[in-house]
Amino acid sequence: MLGLGAPELILIILAILLLFGYKKLPDASRSLGRSLRIFKGEMKGMKDDDVRSKDPARTTPVRGEIVAPADPAAELEAEARAAELRAAELRAQAERSRTADGPR
Repeated sequence: MLGLGAPELILIILAILLLFGYKKLPDASRSLGRSLRIFKGEMKGMKDDDVRSKDPARTTPVRGEIVAPADPAAELEAEARAAELRAAELRAQAERSRTADGPR
């Protein structure tokens, strides 16, 4: 273990405050959080790729091999649902911006 006690932690926090200033700390922590989220997502993607490479049913096709989707109708329905959700979000956003602007 590192053996960090309360005095060491206080000194570290003080040094960070002196280096960045209290106004930039929220932005720095937000940026760090985003970076960690991206890193975590990439690691999960790599893990999923490893699982797929071990599953013979999910391997990538050989050059020239034609692979039909498992269920094209289900894929189209999923794409349609996603498009409908996105359209609903855009309509709600437009409505909010119209009400925020007020009557004309």
